[in-house]
Amino acid sequence: MCTDGCRTIGAAFRHKLLLLNVWPKLKFRRWLCLLSLSLLLLFLFGLLITRDSRSPATQISGLRGYRRISPDRMGQFLHTHCNRCALVSSSGQMLGAGAGDEIDQIGCAIRMNNAPTRGFEKDVGSHTNVRVVSHTTVPLLIKKEQYYFKQSADTTYVFWGPYRNMREDGGGIIFNVLLKLALKYPKVKMYAVTQDKIQYCDSVFQNETGKNRMNTGAFLSTGFFSMILATDMCDSITVYGMIDDNYCSRANHSVVPYHYYEQKRISECRMYTYHENTQRGGHRFITEKAIYAKWATRYKIQFKHPAWRL
Repeated sequence: MCTDGCRTIGAAFRHKLLLLNVWPKLKFRRWLCLLSLSLLLLFLFGLLITRDSRSPATQISGLRGYRRISPDRMGQFLHTHCNRCALVSSSGQMLGAGAGDEIDQIGCAIRMNNAPTRGFEKDVGSHTNVRVVSHTTVPLLIKKEQYYFKQSADTTYVFWGPYRNMREDGGGIIFNVLLKLALKYPKVKMYAVTQDKIQYCDSVFQNETGKNRMNTGAFLSTGFFSMILATDMCDSITVYGMIDDNYCSRANHSVVPYHYYEQKRISECRMYTYHENTQRGGHRFITEKAIYAKWATRYKIQFKHPAWRL
């Protein structure tokens, strides 16, 4: 008959056997849990890397070069991405192009300044997803305030301008006007190109041409900022109505107005030649188009009406 001591020794022996059987299982389970946790962390890290490697337009933080104009959303950045974009020039080349239906079938239509669609739908299309606007054109939009900021409230506006006009500390005359419009029309999505982004565009111009923009007395055009934005937010871009840098030097080039909606003004090539050669305050339209030709070899960019020989 087993005494209490015998029972204690037996229980201890059985407990030791139990530990010998259970311990390996516990170690295996712990190893399995650690392995599962590691795989989960690797998966989440992979998602983060994938997200950061995509086009900036698809990132949660948005395009950091374009900041919302709104008292309560000043830290919000533009978050727009399009698979296909139609960048529609304001050039007189669009007259008679008959590209309206084709443009309207493309997901995102980008237009510049105050270029209208009404009355020109057959050639330029009817919808506008993004409108890139110079600080100098803001007064023209205000003249038709109801149309641009009420009837076209679904359009995203991207405004650019020098620091003196777009500063956000109360001293920017144009920025102050835009802020009032944002208060009046809170549903309208209005963004300003940040000064960091403008400096970046200056550096792009210099890297592509070897020329310092400011030293040449030139201003970047709205077309340049539009092309930069399009490469930021679009997977592929079709540019309508933009001539190449050699177009005006060809003897048989078409004579068209500078803007399709201002048909009695100076011709496009005369305007381009003047700006290219002026000493101070001009746009380098022809030089910019030589840059776009380079970009067409790096990005999915094609040109129509007229087509470019790249």
